[in-house]
Amino acid sequence: MPASSALSLPPHLHAPTRVAVPASQAEAMARIVAAIEAVVALPAYRQAVLAYAPDSARHETAAAGVFYGYDFHLEADGPRLIEINTNAGGALLHLAHAHARLAERAAAEARFQAMFMEEWRRHAGDRPLHRIAIVDERPEAQFLYPEFVLFQRLFARHGLEAVIADAADLDWRAGALWLGERRIDLVYNRLTDFGLDDPRHAALRRAWLADAALVTPHPRGHALYADKRNLILLGDRRTLLGWGVDPVGADLLATAIPATELVAPDNAEALWRARRDLFFKPVDGYGSKGVYRGDKLTKRVWGEIQRGRYVAQRAIPPGEQVVVHEGCDLALKCDIRNYVYRGEIQLLAARLYQGQTTNTRTPGGGFALVDVVAGQAPETGGRS
Repeated sequence: MPASSALSLPPHLHAPTRVAVPASQAEAMARIVAAIEAVVALPAYRQAVLAYAPDSARHETAAAGVFYGYDFHLEADGPRLIEINTNAGGALLHLAHAHARLAERAAAEARFQAMFMEEWRRHAGDRPLHRIAIVDERPEAQFLYPEFVLFQRLFARHGLEAVIADAADLDWRAGALWLGERRIDLVYNRLTDFGLDDPRHAALRRAWLADAALVTPHPRGHALYADKRNLILLGDRRTLLGWGVDPVGADLLATAIPATELVAPDNAEALWRARRDLFFKPVDGYGSKGVYRGDKLTKRVWGEIQRGRYVAQRAIPPGEQVVVHEGCDLALKCDIRNYVYRGEIQLLAARLYQGQTTNTRTPGGGFALVDVVAGQAPETGGRS
């Protein structure tokens, strides 16, 4: 039975195709992920990024965090890392694709289940795991709510009770996290309140800080990986060498990460002049929200960017994938997401779209399955 059985999936979620990614590009993405993992492990890097992180991120945990998303655009001379996310959605929905093969679906689901169990082992040792809460803000109203149901089913098939809940409905009492009368052991956290700073999420924050429940992904993971300011450091060869990163790794990251800088009063005028070659992103943004392409900026929006917390990143055009939609060839933009756990790439997914930023609103677009094939990189802007 398909994983999406009896679920109503959003329109334009799945593109009617599979995307071929050259093995050379897949291997290069894996090297970039490994290089970033090596930098994140450095005390100097952690000290630097935690200095501007929320207080909750300073709490240490043995849990690594599930479903980190490394998003790439593929250039002819190699992949470019556009951003890292730490609550990357869509992995399980991706497998509900009509083109998904039963064996690849089963293998990926097994990896995902093992990942959650490894998180629990790192948090609790041999203590049994009984109950999981999949939480978000108003989860039933979320675009990816069907994925929450798929995870609930996956956990149930492995004998685990899983509930889908609004994080605001959690309670902190008697040194534990509760949903009504049910004690919660593990929270699969889909909130975009990355620091758990919203007062409505106070119970979850207390459980996180007290290690009373496993929270994954978590504030520390977001601070170490996904704050957009981190890209400034990760792509700065001189800084990396000063921290003791080997020259090969420093060169790799300096090439792979588009030049990124913080928008500030002393560089605002220069960034405005160079805006046509830049993207502007909020430092704690997600899902393309608040992201602006520089060549489309108005003075009004530019004023908002200067008043907010933004980085400017050199624009790297996405690849292109041609799909057949309603009997016609349709050229769509294409990026590649690597779903990663503890440096291991668990799944590659393509996202096909039209518009300024990645979205799931394009007829003929959406998630597409990836086939890694022999060969070299495509021409920039060519068929992926």
